[in-house]
Amino acid sequence: MTDLSDSDRGILRLLQANAREKLETIAQETGLSVATVQRRIKQMKSAGVITGEHALVAPEKAGYAMTFLVLVELERERLDQLDAFRRKAKAERQVQQCYYLTGEADFALVVLARDMEDFEKLTHRLFFDDANVKRFRTSVVMSRTKVGLTVPLESA
Repeated sequence: MTDLSDSDRGILRLLQANAREKLETIAQETGLSVATVQRRIKQMKSAGVITGEHALVAPEKAGYAMTFLVLVELERERLDQLDAFRRKAKAERQVQQCYYLTGEADFALVVLARDMEDFEKLTHRLFFDDANVKRFRTSVVMSRTKVGLTVPLESA
């Protein structure tokens, strides 16, 4: 499934706004039958177009008062070294997002911490204890202006 139809895009727009939207509502909004909507959603999940359904949790309400953007530069960029860092970032529960980059930094991370002491402990686990981390640069998020992972879905 490489090309999305306008109907698929309509379904996805509605699901991005509310992943628990009722099939009947999606059918009504897209002009499709409930069975067709259900089949299309199943196909898009199988094809990897829809990769999950998540609840958005306010970090501060869960005790994570601080968010950081961290640029990480590795000493060596061999494939096994890159994969080792990827695995470490994926395993760290305070890492929300991890991106492999071009440019000066090799990775960009979005991380949460309860406070500065919590962040310091995270830096030891992820960076100081890793001989392949050459340097990391941290920015503290002052406020969240826009947070989301929605994909723009204009008609084809």
